Amino acid sequence: MSPTPEGEVLSAPNIIEYPFSRTTGPVIGAFMTGLRESVVLGIKASDGRVLCPPPEFDADTAEPLTELVELGDEGEVLTWAWMREPLADQPLDRPFAWALVRLDGADTGLLHAVDAGSPDAMSTGMRVKVRWRAEREGSITDIECFEPLGSGS
Repeated sequence: MSPTPEGEVLSAPNIIEYPFSRTTGPVIGAFMTGLRESVVLGIKASDGRVLCPPPEFDADTAEPLTELVELGDEGEVLTWAWMREPLADQPLDRPFAWALVRLDGADTGLLHAVDAGSPDAMSTGMRVKVRWRAEREGSITDIECFEPLGSGS
């Protein structure tokens, strides 16, 4: 072998591939499809509680979960924190609350944004309703945010 001339750069192609894909599966896929159709789904756990968002496996028994349950599009704020200065790529471009919302029919909370206008309009226990995005694609962002229900609702 002859030595390479000084200054010559040797190179070779290096292609990294991941020749597989992950599907969402029957539980998460159904949840995402439901969102596209303006329906929120939960799933029944082994102890009878309804979990939302729906996990694929029971945390207590490790058994697969299969019994999907349609939930309401209204719910109760369990806890919340005010976001004074939203960051890029957050759900809203103005101040909003991050909240755990227990939807009607569920026993657990779903984390999402609440467009309340000010922290004075937020409270634990308040009722909120889903605001659906006009064009949905089967993603959690199909829920644009939650909005407070008026006292007459």
